[in-house]
Amino acid sequence: MSQALESGARGVVAEQLLERIGQSPREYAASGRAIVTLSANGGNRRKGHEAATRAEIARRLAALMGFDFAGEHDPSARWAGQPYFVPGDTLTSDAAARLGIRGADDLFGGVVPAAVIATKAITHPLVAADACAPSGWSTEFPRLVADSVLSGYSSFARPDALRAGRLLLDRGPVRLKLASGVAGTGQWVVNDDAALIEVLASIADREIASGIVIEEDLADVITHSIGYVRIAEMAATYCGTQHTTTNNEGAEVYGGSELRVVRGGFNALLALDLPFEVRLAIAQARIYDDVADRCFPGFFASRRNYDVAQGVDAAGRRRSSSRGASAARAARRSAPSKPFGPMPRSRRCVRYRMRSTEMRPPRLRVPPCTFAAWTRA
Repeated sequence: MSQALESGARGVVAEQLLERIGQSPREYAASGRAIVTLSANGGNRRKGHEAATRAEIARRLAALMGFDFAGEHDPSARWAGQPYFVPGDTLTSDAAARLGIRGADDLFGGVVPAAVIATKAITHPLVAADACAPSGWSTEFPRLVADSVLSGYSSFARPDALRAGRLLLDRGPVRLKLASGVAGTGQWVVNDDAALIEVLASIADREIASGIVIEEDLADVITHSIGYVRIAEMAATYCGTQHTTTNNEGAEVYGGSELRVVRGGFNALLALDLPFEVRLAIAQARIYDDVADRCFPGFFASRRNYDVAQGVDAAGRRRSSSRGASAARAARRSAPSKPFGPMPRSRRCVRYRMRSTEMRPPRLRVPPCTFAAWTRA
């Protein structure tokens, strides 16, 4: 507990420092590249848990890369060189261009040509040819990944979502997921038409317009995290499983991961002695990643993470399915920078294990900026 309180105090100090730094334009010498945070969606949210976490990630990255941590991005600052960004969300190509971001070496995160591409909504097809779809929608992507995902649909209008849900209910329970949901939030499981109607009625029009995924539900699920991180000349890949926890509202949400990390690309990861189900998860994640590169020109990312769920469907069959990328919100947790661990300090360290845990104990008053503590297994 004392460590959590100490970390929380450091977070509060960090926020106060960010406020002071942001009060005046800055000019940085050419002796080192600046690394800056960028609030989600270009907003001015410099306070709170997400901002503090993002700042801590940026500090760790600065130490790894030899950059100067310069706090929250100030548009009026005079930079000696192009800064390196740690954004709170995936950027669109237009937003990235305005910031001078031209490739994966300019940010810790990703850039997409259209906002919808940063969400899980790209995974499934529309329920009908005349269904609503946002700008940048691809009909090709869900067709090419169909063998690696569950049966389902993506909808952007309430009538389309209702139609999709009714089609899938003939097969068994159906899971509805908001495209904007993170860490397991914004999800419901329905078993009949009445429950489907009730859930859809409870969701705001703007949320549905941003995308809702309707797909088969699995029981006894194990969720694998498969990913690749590149920072400067350093690269690491990882595989592992997620665990859940209960949030303060009583809902089951993401509670952390246990990962095996190796230096290098996916071939290095596959050289490990891995069981069949893990190799299958890696294969499905790579298909999703490769198809994204093919279908979305202008997409690039320095960190890519894919969730692959393995469980039992309504017919009792074992299933494995990619649930899409979670790189869009990479900078909301401290996990993405940690796969490098001791690797930059020791060339002899080519693989290791790590575990992260998020806890929300009842009646525990934790400072709002508490950082997760990371330890090597």
